[in-house]
Order: sequence, then C-alpha cells, then structure tokens
Amino acid sequence: MKKLNILASIITFICLASCSKDFLMLNPQGQLSADQLANAEGIEGNLIAAYGIMNGNVNGTWGNYASAPSQWVFGEMASDNAHKGTEPTDQPNMNNIEAYTNISTDDNIATMWRVYYEGVLRCNSTLRLLAADQAGPKEVTAERASQIQGEARMLRAHYYFYLWRVFRNIPYVDENTSTEDAKITPNNTDVVPMIIADLEFAIENLPADKINGEAGRMDSNIAKAYLGKVFLYQKQYSEALTLFNEVMAGKDIVSMPFENNFDVLNEDGPEALLVSKHAINSNGSGDNANVGDMLSGLYGTSPVGCCGFYQPTIELVNAFKVGADGLPFLDGSYKTNPYISDIGAGANYILDSTLHFDPRLDYTVGRRGVMYLDYGVMPGNDWIRDAAYGGPFVGMKTMIPQGLFGAHAAAGENYLTGLDVNIIRLADVILMAAECEIELNNLERARTLVNQIRTRASNLAPKLTAYGNPAANYSISNYATFPSQEYARNAVRFERRLELAMEGHRFYDLVRWGIAKTTLEAYSQFEGQYLDSYDDLIFNSHNEYQPIPQEEIDKSNGFLEQNTGY
Repeated sequence: MKKLNILASIITFICLASCSKDFLMLNPQGQLSADQLANAEGIEGNLIAAYGIMNGNVNGTWGNYASAPSQWVFGEMASDNAHKGTEPTDQPNMNNIEAYTNISTDDNIATMWRVYYEGVLRCNSTLRLLAADQAGPKEVTAERASQIQGEARMLRAHYYFYLWRVFRNIPYVDENTSTEDAKITPNNTDVVPMIIADLEFAIENLPADKINGEAGRMDSNIAKAYLGKVFLYQKQYSEALTLFNEVMAGKDIVSMPFENNFDVLNEDGPEALLVSKHAINSNGSGDNANVGDMLSGLYGTSPVGCCGFYQPTIELVNAFKVGADGLPFLDGSYKTNPYISDIGAGANYILDSTLHFDPRLDYTVGRRGVMYLDYGVMPGNDWIRDAAYGGPFVGMKTMIPQGLFGAHAAAGENYLTGLDVNIIRLADVILMAAECEIELNNLERARTLVNQIRTRASNLAPKLTAYGNPAANYSISNYATFPSQEYARNAVRFERRLELAMEGHRFYDLVRWGIAKTTLEAYSQFEGQYLDSYDDLIFNSHNEYQPIPQEEIDKSNGFLEQNTGY
C-alpha cells in the first residue's frame, strides 16, 4: 500500500515551534500550535509527516535529487558505478562530486542536509507530542505509544545514518533539545551510539508485522537489518551477524525473482525490507512519486524523453563479464580487451552477442542492440544526451514499462514514476551476513550465502536482440570453494557490486572497506581512456565525506565546524 505517502502529502505542512531551529530547518509552509496537535490524531499525523521524508522530498518535485532515497548522487555517481550523465553544463555542481573537487557552497549537499534534518525534526516533534499525551490525557494507548516511539525512533535513526554517511561530523538534536540549545549544538559528537540506541529501541518495541497492514511502515525486522548494517560499518561482525541471521531466518531468496525488486507491479514482496514508498497522486501529480530519481529518465527519442542523467560506467558494465567457468574476474582482468558498445562505431555498430556476461547486466543496464523493457531495442545515442561525455549506456532499475505510464507516471512526465526504492532488501542483508562470516573466518558459510544470490540470478530469462536471439552468452555459476579469506573477501565485495549496482551502496561500501582511493583512481585510469572527463581523478582521504554546507556554518554563528580538508 502507498497510503503512507499519500497521507504525508496532506500533513507535510505540520511543524511545531521547534521548526525555528535556524541552522537545521527549511522555512515552514504553515504552522499549527502544539495544543492543536496534542491529541491522538495530531500525533499520528506528525508521525505520517515524519514518514513523508522517506522519499527525500519536502514538497514539489524538482530539485531533490541529492536527497533521493536511492542516494544515486553520493552513493553511486561518486563511485565507479555511475556517471552524472547528461551534459557538462546541466547540474554543473554535480560534476564536482564525481570529480572529488566538491566545495561547501554546493547546492546538492545543502539539499541533503536540509531535507534529512527536516526528517529528524519531524520525528522529534512526534516524540514530544507523544510524551505530553502520555504525561496527561493518554489518548494514545500504552501499546500504541510504544509502537509510535519505535516508528519515530527508527525513522530518526535512518535520517541520522544517511546524514552521518555523507557528512560524518554532524550535530545531534533529539526531542529533549530545546530550540535555543539546538542553535548552538556543535558537530563534534559521535552520533553513531545514538543511532544504535534508537534502533535497539525500535527492535524491542515494533512488531514483526506491519502496523495496520501498511507496507511502508517500520517493523522489527527492518530495525534488526538496519542495526546489523550500522554494526557492520563499525566492524562489529559478531553482533551484526546475529541480527542478519534473525532477518534471514525462514526466507528463501532463490524463489524471489530478482526483477521484482524493480517492478512497479510487484512491490512489497518478500524481499522488500526498508522501502521508500512512492505513488502518483489521484490528480496525476507526482510530489509523492519517486522524485529523487526523476533525472535518470532516458533522453531523446526514448518513450521517457527526459532527462539523461545517471548513466552506468563502462567499467561497471565490464565488471559483469564472466569467464568460461561462469565466475567473475576477481583479479580485475575484466578490464582487458573491454567491451565499449558503440563508441567510435557509429552506424556500423553490430552487437556482439557471443560475449559472456552475468545475466544481471541487462536487467541493470541498457545497451545498444538489446531489448529495453517494452520500449524496443535500445538504439544507442538517440536515447543519450551526450554519449561523448556520459558514455554509451543507460540505467534500467529506475524505469518502468511504457505500458504502465498511464497509471504509474505523472501526467505528461513519464520520468516521474510511482516506482518504490529499496533502501535495504534481503539480498543486501544476505551479502552483509556473508561479509561478517568472512571476517569471522567462516568461509564455507559465506560461500553458501553468496551462492544463494548467484543461484537466484541464474534463473533470469535472457534478454533478446531485435532478432529474438539472446543478447549475450549469459552464464553464471556458483563458487565451488573459497580457498582463502582474501579470495572470499574479494568475491563477496564483487557480488555486492553486481547484485546491488545502481542502488546507492557502492561509494559507501568502498569507503567502509578502506579501498576507495585505490579503487577509484584505478577506475579513473580505465574510464579516462574513453571519456576525457574521468581521466586523472585524485581521491584524497577527506573525499570520503562531503563538506558541511557553508550556509549551515554561517547560520550557526561558529558552532558548526567545517570538515577537515574543505
């Protein structure tokens, strides 16, 4: 159900007196007093408003790309998986993010900061109202009060975790922070323990089943998966694995079709855990839609017609190569004799359908000569804004079939869809569990988990050419052995890239693994051979996080400090 986001559009104007926290807040569009909201209906309304930030949008449609729940700007475009795409002069500030030359006045980081602190404030407002009710009239039952606390604190943990990954050094305010104290809260406190505390509370107080049967609601399994993820980032492998095992118990991912994760008609399936719910409003408008990914629509003569951003890299496409044994090239030799589609070929291009590829490639990437959803054969440059800049490939996971535009895209804006975004799905959890097993030196268990993902991928139907034949020699095999911990580590990291490509994880994975510099500079050397804009990139340690927005430092009167290196 997409009821949560629809309700959120009605309630997004709700804001308590705390919304005057200058350095954290957008200007409120409207304001109701605490007395008007101090009842069960007002508390539930505030909670729905807090959920409303899950899609990275406060209001309207345009401009919230950097705060997209998919995190394509900071999680993929900054990595070796994706280019900004389009052309150099469109959204030029994004160029600095992928070139590792970002500055504190960039509008993308300002958007990320404002939107997710708005989410934090809505959670805090909900918790304050609830505390007042429980201290007085108790319109909300004790059972429901515990659930509301769990939902609000789970949401707050998510919003803070997103902020922490991007900025690292952030101010922490909760429901007990006064307006005046919020204005002078520095960003020199480690917020991870507070994130963990919120998630632990959510685990204890949320049911395993969705409240009211609403698919977008938080539940204890989501909280367990999320806490496991936070523990993994802290290298607390045993603690993380315990939680991941609880989430995985009784679930068979092999029976869950990979493609359903990106199918607007098969949402809320058994693989979905933490999901940003999206919907096209009944009047055809799209402010509750997937506004964050709207720029990733295909360009030119494509059925979408806009906007040409978020293009897969040449390097990513080649990572899907497999050897005669059906396994990926963990040693990096997939870059040898690379497949570059139609670069330099023009009208003479002929698709080589004999190449050996993992079948997930053509469910992730659109490439010339291969059928693309129900749009027909991808024609190459006709669907790309500037192939010399962004490369020859287009993304697929954010797109819906054109046959569904009428019901699942905004009127006249086919790039604005109701497709949900998976923030954490079961495959992600399984591969995180495999990581933990490897670091705990349980290699056979890790191999079993990775092979579950690969077995599921082997069930994918081959994508076809215009002539009806398979577009590649699709092949994928299971690992027969993990001969060493280092081999296993490389295998699970590679598998995360293939399975979760273009889903917002890659840059953050490289950073937490401690291999961002070596990986991204090697990527630059490879990609720069074909696209000049990506040559000679230098990645320094401070590029692991973004600068604090200068406008927030200015508003704080010196209480916020800039991150080192900016």
